[in-house]
Amino acid sequence: MRIVVALGGNALLHRGEPMTADNQRANVRRAAAVLADLIGHGHTLIITHGNGPQVGLLALQSAASSETPFPLDVLDAESAGMIGYVLQQELGNVLPEKLLATLLTQVKVDPRDPAFVNPTKPIGPVYDEATARKLATERGWKIAPDNDKWRRVVASPKPLQILEAQVLSFLVERGVIVICVGGGGIPVIEVPGGGFAGVEAVIDKDLASSLLARQLQADMLLMLTDVEAVYLGWGTARLRPLRHVFTSDISGKDFSVGSMGPKVAAATEFAEVTGKPAAIGRLEDAVSIVDGERGTLIHKRCVIKHAGQ
Repeated sequence: MRIVVALGGNALLHRGEPMTADNQRANVRRAAAVLADLIGHGHTLIITHGNGPQVGLLALQSAASSETPFPLDVLDAESAGMIGYVLQQELGNVLPEKLLATLLTQVKVDPRDPAFVNPTKPIGPVYDEATARKLATERGWKIAPDNDKWRRVVASPKPLQILEAQVLSFLVERGVIVICVGGGGIPVIEVPGGGFAGVEAVIDKDLASSLLARQLQADMLLMLTDVEAVYLGWGTARLRPLRHVFTSDISGKDFSVGSMGPKVAAATEFAEVTGKPAAIGRLEDAVSIVDGERGTLIHKRCVIKHAGQ
């Protein structure tokens, strides 16, 4: 199968783990082994990844070292190159016979998207509430709860078009394992007179991956994170995992905007539009998820029409 595999930022850098180059490489090495296993089972992969922890750290470093910090679109590109480099290298170490390429990817968004006035995308490290509120006051941040901690949140407009889709298709058709749409891609808008310009935002990686999977006619969208499945009743005594579910029975609106909501929305959109499955689960369970044995698989309900209808 042709599978778009979306690696969550928290799968590449565990929640609360120090953001060091050694930790990131160790986690990427672990992810590379899982991806190699999927390829060994005969699947063609297009790999995307998150950048929430990394782009937030780059933003902090840029603000600390300059009176004119780099905008988020430039930091998106920087983090995509950084993570893509390590991922490509570690994949090459376990799959030396394969062709690999990392491509910076521009993603068109609407400048009138309401996300620009209602930021929801968490980036950077987690803080206790008092520290987060202090930083928000000092730096003009928007902040929001992230489980039992707080994080900075930024605009996350809906992805509309992946500008390099034709190039990506060209590479995939020739057997290249492509790493792309890093951090959801680099958000750009059309400008008067033609051309594109970057905007201050971070696109959700899962929504961008769903768009990519549709544009490249993938057979499955696989979102790998640090949780076993999609759960109902999170934080309650009625907690239970979902295994196989139809798009008509689940909605991203039923889950947190800052975590599982975009994943469910991305999965249902892909399955509904293509009629092909989408899946969410732990990185370590990737092969079993594709085989339908673990994680949450989301399908489009087939309507069977009888003769005469």
